[in-house]
Amino acid sequence: MIIVGGSSSRDLAKEMATILDCTYIQAASTRFPDGECYTRIDTESLDDDVVIVQNTYPNDNLIEMFLLQDAVRRMGARSVTLVIPYFGYARQDRVFKPGEPESAKVMCRHLDMGCDRVITIDIHKEAVLDHFTCPHVDLKAAPVIAEYFSSKGIDLVLSPDIGAAGRAKDVGERMGVPYDHLEKTRLSGVDVRIAPAKMDCQGKRVLIVDDMISTGGTIIAAAQALRDAGAVSVSVACTHGVFVNNAIERLTGSSLDTVLCCNTLENQVSHISVAGIIAEAVRKG
Repeated sequence: MIIVGGSSSRDLAKEMATILDCTYIQAASTRFPDGECYTRIDTESLDDDVVIVQNTYPNDNLIEMFLLQDAVRRMGARSVTLVIPYFGYARQDRVFKPGEPESAKVMCRHLDMGCDRVITIDIHKEAVLDHFTCPHVDLKAAPVIAEYFSSKGIDLVLSPDIGAAGRAKDVGERMGVPYDHLEKTRLSGVDVRIAPAKMDCQGKRVLIVDDMISTGGTIIAAAQALRDAGAVSVSVACTHGVFVNNAIERLTGSSLDTVLCCNTLENQVSHISVAGIIAEAVRKG
């Protein structure tokens, strides 16, 4: 087996190769002055099963993935597995207004042309993967998040809303602590209360878990509300730290004690590794 790391996932790909005890090749990818992508795999041939590890977000990384697929096929790969830690465009999974594309389906169809298997992590909607004709699996980051925080003295696990309550339940049960979801209650025309739907957070160390953090506004507001309600500490952990518009700076400067994400998107707070669960899935084949 050969692991090929794209430019978006170097550290994750290297860690996977170490766990699997297999060959690792870093693709040499650069951008031309006009923004176009150039990539090259510096080896004679790839007469083996190949795993490409590369995000399809943002757009430059999506193009790089297409080029890497073509390159490994041309070099004789016996099979091609795509590990897509963060799958771009997965949120547009249906047509909401006339004239819109079904973006997630479009991406799946194009990626499907050059692969034999697909592995994702906490994709926004798992049903999106059914647009692939090849075998596919979406892995869950809850086990590694729970393992990371199991020794941190957490008393309560929360999701930002009822829609993500299943994630809080998964993490909470693995840690052996209660779980709940946050609920917004409008007190007046201008006042909104954010608090756990059922549990009391007074004197507790709280962990908020989510699949993705983009701007961080909701999490910052929730953390302050939990502090005001008596929580002694509030941490947040997500799978995908998208963190746009200086979100990391605003989150770390808020009432949160800890801000962490998995290394599906590599940044300064991506200290929770999903390499082990991906390697296990690759090994199972």
